[in-house]
Amino acid sequence: MTIRIKATDGVALVTLDRPERHNAIDLDTAAELAAAWRAFRFDDAVRAAVVTGAGGRAFSTGLDRSAADVPQPPSPYSLDDPLLHIGPKANDLWKPVIAAVDGMACGGAFYLLGEADFLIASENSTFFDPHTTYGMVSAYESILMAQRMPLGEVARMALMGTAERLGAARAYEIGLVSELTAPGAAAEVALRRAAVLAAQPTEPVQGTVRALWAAKEAARAQALAHAPQLITLGNLPPDRQAGLFAARTRHGGQEDERDGSQEDGRDGERDGGQHGGPLVR
Repeated sequence: MTIRIKATDGVALVTLDRPERHNAIDLDTAAELAAAWRAFRFDDAVRAAVVTGAGGRAFSTGLDRSAADVPQPPSPYSLDDPLLHIGPKANDLWKPVIAAVDGMACGGAFYLLGEADFLIASENSTFFDPHTTYGMVSAYESILMAQRMPLGEVARMALMGTAERLGAARAYEIGLVSELTAPGAAAEVALRRAAVLAAQPTEPVQGTVRALWAAKEAARAQALAHAPQLITLGNLPPDRQAGLFAARTRHGGQEDERDGSQEDGRDGERDGGQHGGPLVR
């Protein structure tokens, strides 16, 4: 199993459990997440959920590169994306879900964050989107984040790739994150908030969750419909993507020896509302 589930007093804690891979999501993890959300629909003992990552270094660094070689249909209007169904809303779950972020959250992690009802993050958390750096279109990720963040903030993060990180303080200021915690405490605080949700009458809570998402559902659906052709037409060929990833460097130009997850967080971090150029280190 690549996720852990623990349910207590009406709250399910879902933990991505691949810390050695920065909780990158492979095909098994994607299937387990989808199965968990769908199971919660039928489990009256679960009235709220928290999703987090193990290890304290990352919530998730998105799609594991070992899962990147997924056969695709030849039409530019169709796309088999292994992360499309990892979120609770994609699986028709309308019980409230809180995302607890400690450390990095980037790229494909936004499929989960984009479908959480609100986010709690530790002060050392960072958010970034490396797609453009590695020759890929940020489509689904940008669309999901555009419904949680001001458009200019999403554009800056998505277009600047690995040259830009959004720090926790700035994420809080712009409303992406609803509460900041001490390092390592995001899941604990999220569980306390989820316990409050679980104590409310469940039918009104679920109805409210559904109403909130209905408010933006039409625009979201129309935007997501454009994603397959944008990705198919805009992505570089896989060999060129692999070359860009292989050539990545760490701080100070040293070779990056991190794991094989698709995402790579380095260079600048923007925090505390400062909007100077990225701090390239």
